Amino acid sequence: MTRPAEVKSPWLSTAERAAERETKREAVLRTAVHFFNTRGFHSTSLNDVAAALEVTKPTIYHYFSSKDEILFECVRLGLEAIRDAGDQARERGGSGRDQLEALMLEYALVMTRDFGICVSRTSDDQLAPASRDRFRALKREINDSLQATIQAGMDDASLRPGDARIAAFTVAGALNWIARWYRPDGGMSAEEVTRGVVHTLLSGLTP
Repeated sequence: MTRPAEVKSPWLSTAERAAERETKREAVLRTAVHFFNTRGFHSTSLNDVAAALEVTKPTIYHYFSSKDEILFECVRLGLEAIRDAGDQARERGGSGRDQLEALMLEYALVMTRDFGICVSRTSDDQLAPASRDRFRALKREINDSLQATIQAGMDDASLRPGDARIAAFTVAGALNWIARWYRPDGGMSAEEVTRGVVHTLLSGLTP
């Protein structure tokens, strides 16, 4: 049975409801990560997040079960952005150096943004036990990808020979630290900082 042509249903379709829910979840995450980064996780309450969004605390619980879940989702988004950068670099091809440069540029850029900053400031013990294994697994994926890319560059001689594992830890440490010192009002754009850091790191790895 169909409704009269002149009557438009006031209810959202299934797809529209799903999109609306995702938009609201993202708003919660972006608001929460801002507070986590500026105030600290323990000093941020869900009441703070709800007030900033002009909703009630129970509304937040409609989308997330706890503040711990919100924190994990924030770091997951940051880590997955870095992991995906490695996948995209390999898909583009080129020498090991070319792939490493592409990976590092995106990695560094992520670390100037809220979810990347949250990754840098979150330690294992801040996460709920159920989330720690997933957090560590994502970090291992990133390190393995970075190490494999560096090893590929050493193998094709586009990077100087050495210990790829040590190089990967060194690069990751330098890129992660961007989140600690970068300031949007510091006189350099995120892109300028990214290019400068990556150029400095590559100069130590390139023959």
